[in-house]
Amino acid sequence: MTTTLQTISENRCFDGVQGVYSHASAATGTDMTFGLFLPAESRDGPVPVLWYLSGLTCTHENAMVKAGAQGWAAEQGVALVFPDTSPRGDGVADDEAYDLGQGAGFYVNATQKPWAPHFRMWDYVAEDLPGLLFREFPLDAERQAITGHSMGGHGALTLAMALPGRFRSVSAFAPICNPTGAEWGRKQLAAYLGDDEAAWQAHDASVQMEQRGFDGPVLVDQGSSDQFLDLLRPETLAAAMAARRQPGTMRMQAGYDHSYFFVASFMEDHLSFHGEALWR
Repeated sequence: MTTTLQTISENRCFDGVQGVYSHASAATGTDMTFGLFLPAESRDGPVPVLWYLSGLTCTHENAMVKAGAQGWAAEQGVALVFPDTSPRGDGVADDEAYDLGQGAGFYVNATQKPWAPHFRMWDYVAEDLPGLLFREFPLDAERQAITGHSMGGHGALTLAMALPGRFRSVSAFAPICNPTGAEWGRKQLAAYLGDDEAAWQAHDASVQMEQRGFDGPVLVDQGSSDQFLDLLRPETLAAAMAARRQPGTMRMQAGYDHSYFFVASFMEDHLSFHGEALWR
């Protein structure tokens, strides 16, 4: 396992730098890889940062190459962080199903075998990777925002609500909104966290929205033709936001599916949304 930050690649991008790096993670006990886009403004000092959490089967690379985010981030003068979605490597538990194991960390700290030794993605995103980033790169820890797609949207929403004051804004593309309310979501929560359903509540965006809400603006986009719509349950999050009178916007986008074509179509809106919050 490496003991220091390793540079895998760095490429000029919109007058900034798109880098890919690896490091030894104390949270997961494995080497982890992440992408980081630094806009041109970072050459003069720390810049705000937007976290992008990816969905099932993804690595750090999917959003980095498919979402079209760097150009809009450069316009806003905002850095982008693309973490991986799970630990990987020899000795890391896996499953044949696409929605469990490597590529499917669900941004939780697993307590059950065989996942518990390495699947601590909550701690990785909340503590481990931020500690590295703010030590090694010109990023402003006081100006953070978070977004994500699908499983990553679930992670973005639950992390934002659980860490008040950390993020100035939160958004999501087709998030898993109510995993405790669907057999599909209950499968993963039980596998990682066990049968105590009380432990699941912290990882359900609709439940957390109802119980605590978010101390800033929220933006959620969902495609009306999403093939996973019945599993995502966006109506539960909309109801929780309305009941809590949460400042925010939830939009149903006609004809869009669950793909990165959908994500890329509305990335400008999300970067503008976060840029406004980060620079105010």
